[in-house]
Amino acid sequence: MRNLKISALALISFISLTSCSNDDDAVFVNEEEVITTLTATFTPAVGGETVTLTSRDLDGDGPDAPVLTVSGDFVTGTTYSGTVSFLNETESPAENISEEVYEEGDEHQIFFQQSGLGTFTYADTDVNGNPIGLSFNYQAADAATTGALTITLRHEPNKAAEGVADGDITNAAGSTDATATFQVAIVTP
Repeated sequence: MRNLKISALALISFISLTSCSNDDDAVFVNEEEVITTLTATFTPAVGGETVTLTSRDLDGDGPDAPVLTVSGDFVTGTTYSGTVSFLNETESPAENISEEVYEEGDEHQIFFQQSGLGTFTYADTDVNGNPIGLSFNYQAADAATTGALTITLRHEPNKAAEGVADGDITNAAGSTDATATFQVAIVTP
């Protein structure tokens, strides 16, 4: 009986100690989103074929490389309006990450790295008037050429750093959420 009283007292003490824990120090974790698919769509301003670039990596950081597709060639001197979208296709239905990128536009920016393929200009801005890159315009080079186009989604870039608002990733800092490099061609019609 005495052992039972001691055990009951120990149990009550244990419950009292564990139920009075201080939860004022709760840490809120902002889980990073999973991005499996990046799609850039280029629509010619005046007729012609839409060009779609897609990078799909359904195993994330798994052993399989992303599958890259380019639907066609760009045409010299053509102006395109473009969009970039991001999906998490590990969920069903797929989660549209682009909505979160837009809502948190002041914490994200998309960069278009290339050399000699033409000119990219941003067509959307965040709450501070800085570029996001989900919408853009692309002016293809005037001469036929080929090259690499890298599209990068950067998280928390320094948008005030030199050149970043114009799309130069050099001084952007932050961390990369998604990136893909496509081999593209610009051809004469």
